[in-house]
Amino acid sequence: MTEFWLISAPGEKTCQQTWDKMMVATTRTNALSTNNKFNIPDLKVGTLDVLVGLSDELAKLDTFVESVVKKVAQYMADVLEDSRDKVQENLLANGVDLVTYITRFQWDMAKYPIKQSLKNISEIISKQVTQIDNDLKARASAYNNLKGNLQNLERKNAGSLLTRSLADIVKKEDFVLDSEYLITMLVVVPKTSYADWQKTYETLAEMVVPRSTKLLFEDNDSGLFSVTLFRKAVDDFKHKARENKFIVRDFQYNEEEMKADKEEMTRLSTDKKKQFGPLVRWLKVNFSETFIAWIHIKALRVFVESDLFHVYGLPVNFQAMLLQPNKKNMKKLREVLYDLYKHLDSSAAIIDASMDIPGLNLSQQEYYPYVYYKIDCNLLDFKV
Repeated sequence: MTEFWLISAPGEKTCQQTWDKMMVATTRTNALSTNNKFNIPDLKVGTLDVLVGLSDELAKLDTFVESVVKKVAQYMADVLEDSRDKVQENLLANGVDLVTYITRFQWDMAKYPIKQSLKNISEIISKQVTQIDNDLKARASAYNNLKGNLQNLERKNAGSLLTRSLADIVKKEDFVLDSEYLITMLVVVPKTSYADWQKTYETLAEMVVPRSTKLLFEDNDSGLFSVTLFRKAVDDFKHKARENKFIVRDFQYNEEEMKADKEEMTRLSTDKKKQFGPLVRWLKVNFSETFIAWIHIKALRVFVESDLFHVYGLPVNFQAMLLQPNKKNMKKLREVLYDLYKHLDSSAAIIDASMDIPGLNLSQQEYYPYVYYKIDCNLLDFKV
């Protein structure tokens, strides 16, 4: 279960008592959740106007940063291609797995100094993650172009004999070259028609060189045959071959072009390998950065919403708690938490789920009598 509920409730006489009561309610009689204290430092409290404005801004920032976290994680999975089982071991925060990071969360004082105002801290995070998002777009675009060009070339060298490149199949000695009168053509013949081809190819047009056909290559369905004829018989030969379901490939042996194609394939393949390592490292570092930023936003939101509860008449001290629900008991856990904190509803008549109070983000569907945010660590579209 990679879902966490980050909640906050006003302190009883002490915050420890709030914690103890919640622990008794959720773990003493039945294991509804695994719980950890979520440590939020003493941040600078702003005025009511600032808190209300920040509440809305942080909600938008939360959505944006979560989307970047998921984008970086998903692109990591795309880049690792055949090693998708290795994705999870690269998705770390501060060098530890995500569950460990969240359950042992410590505010990063160096990155987000608590002497700064709440607004400044949110702007630091916003700038940082916007930069990562822009860098990701640029790096992904460059790598995807490279990968796309390589795949196009690889596709050309695979597939049916009717469409694939023939450059890596044929050799110089398969062709009559530099002749004013003669030309070697390549014909795709279904395997079931080999006998027909051998019987008829010399009579498909005048001036076909007798016994000049040779099987150069086979795939599952067809064979590639060479045949030599006079240049002036080419059109007639193509027409008659098509009538007999033999397909003439439009191919001219050009050593320089073929060499250039091979070199391009080697260059793209080398470039992709060169870029792969640094790209995975960049994704790993910046996944960690964005995930850490995201959890700090959750902490900011809990702090701001808890302070707003205080402004509307509730006690100032609060305890932030991280619950990892037991999947089978989520409904029961909600009921227990409601019973535990429903008295907070009546302690300020103004707090009513049907009222729209700026900054409190209350809605009929997801209103709880305590501060609540969900953190979902399942960040990928597929199961690893």
